[in-house]
Amino acid sequence: MNTIDRLFTTDPAEFAGAYINYVQSVLECIDRTEIGRFIRTLLEARDRGATVFFIGNGGSAATASHFANDLAIGTNEYERPFRAISLSDNVAILTAVGNDFGYDEVFVRQLRIHARTGDVLVGISVSGNSSNLVKAFEFTLSVGIKTVAITGTDGGKMKAMADEGIHVPTEAKDYGPAEDAHLILNHLAGAYLMRSVRAALAPPE
Repeated sequence: MNTIDRLFTTDPAEFAGAYINYVQSVLECIDRTEIGRFIRTLLEARDRGATVFFIGNGGSAATASHFANDLAIGTNEYERPFRAISLSDNVAILTAVGNDFGYDEVFVRQLRIHARTGDVLVGISVSGNSSNLVKAFEFTLSVGIKTVAITGTDGGKMKAMADEGIHVPTEAKDYGPAEDAHLILNHLAGAYLMRSVRAALAPPE
């Protein structure tokens, strides 16, 4: 039985309060230095014109898309943009690679085409053990791509493999609260970066 099962009550308002309190406790446990390091990694990628690739499955695929949108478009910077792409978005590619080579290959085959030395790969996975993400992380070792693991539970294989990461310490199978926290991290990073770019462009007073 996971935490959400234990918190369940037939009173929806009572359950809402318990769920929100649990998510708050999870957020309190996230290492702020990991968040700061991740934001600096994104800024450094922008400075050198590198591409940041986001990957994930299921709900984490949606978060990967959201990250890419908020980083590339939401920061409103076009002279020196954040080059961010979600490799979870192209249905034709995902189904072609999945059908012809297997689902484990859906990200690594895209990276073999698009990734260059100096780029950044951000993997989003609650378990940290999704085989297609792990395979993509393994690929980066041969081409000089920095890896960031955004994980939950115990972090799994990705946490151990990554150059850096943000770990959301939820209990096993608490997918919802972990994904809630991942999306908050997206909005937090996007809010900071948008304002950081704006401050850099502002004329001196």
